[in-house]
Amino acid sequence: MRRRWLAIALALAAAALGTVPSASASRFIQHGIFDDAQINYGDPDKVFPQLKQLDTQVIRVNLVWGGANGVSKRRPVNPMNPNDPAYDWSVYDRTVFYAQQNGIKVVFSIVGTPPWANGAKGVNVVPKSGLDLERFATAAARRYSGTFRTKEGRILPPVRQWLAWNEPNNPAFLRPQFVTVKGKPVIQSAIDYAKICNAIVKGVRKTTLGASKVACGVTGPRGNNNPNSARPAVSPLPFVRAMKKAGAKGFDAYAHHPYYQAPRETPSTPPPPGIHGNAATAITLGNINLLVAEVTRLYGNKRFWITEYGYQTNPPDRIFGVSFANQARYLTQAYGIAKRHPRIDMFIWFLLRDERLGVNQGWQSGLLTASGAKKPSFAAFQKLRG
Repeated sequence: MRRRWLAIALALAAAALGTVPSASASRFIQHGIFDDAQINYGDPDKVFPQLKQLDTQVIRVNLVWGGANGVSKRRPVNPMNPNDPAYDWSVYDRTVFYAQQNGIKVVFSIVGTPPWANGAKGVNVVPKSGLDLERFATAAARRYSGTFRTKEGRILPPVRQWLAWNEPNNPAFLRPQFVTVKGKPVIQSAIDYAKICNAIVKGVRKTTLGASKVACGVTGPRGNNNPNSARPAVSPLPFVRAMKKAGAKGFDAYAHHPYYQAPRETPSTPPPPGIHGNAATAITLGNINLLVAEVTRLYGNKRFWITEYGYQTNPPDRIFGVSFANQARYLTQAYGIAKRHPRIDMFIWFLLRDERLGVNQGWQSGLLTASGAKKPSFAAFQKLRG
């Protein structure tokens, strides 16, 4: 057993030596934007021309199942029927129509549990029955299959790329992260996430018959792996091992968010070592091949999607922000790493526009300032296709 794990460790270490493998680059990589505040709730007649000006190929959109902006405010009578009166798709219908008009594809990320599905424990707690989530995924995939007509007679555009949840290794999006079983900590978030992943994969596949792709994982870059901390979270490698053990299967791609930790880090900088000199637990672009190697060991040659990435700017963020010039430089470098990687098919930048909150609040990685002025990164993003 010790020899087996030593071999695995050596293989992972070898994979981490170079950020970009020697194999040929990805044949096709989509680049895009994730900004629900602007895309779903901003002025579409201003936002979508900006996205088109950026030559955006794809937008990521959180398709919220339950909660404040959820599709399903109450339990549906016919949950796989998109026309069930319990469902309100209006926000998402508008988004996919505008995206189609501007030649942009949509990636839907199904997130958020409705109160009726988990006893009102919160949007970040797994539903009691995976079947409820599976049926919602089926309704969503049917509505956005490319053949569904609205009540007004318009055919909704197809959505062919889907994500299962968001950062399930982060307690903000899935809790609890750990439970104690027979005196030992167990990664409960991975067990719960396996149910979420499988439900969404099954639900989407019921309708699209292989035409759509579903990514699971969607992991955040780091976690403390400490069940006794004030805010327990699980780092990507132990999380993917635990979700495999819990039975997550059937997905087409693994999604990850390889954010930097400190402003001194460039996209190619490996994350700092862990406590007491232990190996780093974070997975950034600087060591993403560790995650690629582990997913390959567990699941084979899955494709990889980077579905959230960005650098905040200073101003206004004096703690995590980099200069406007460095943001543009790092955007270009990060995309280059992704484009040269033979397994990465998607690169999505977080935020079109900085959030309108005070300094050190919210997120400030937009290509536009909160007032709408273009940062140098706007022009850098325009050049990504080449």
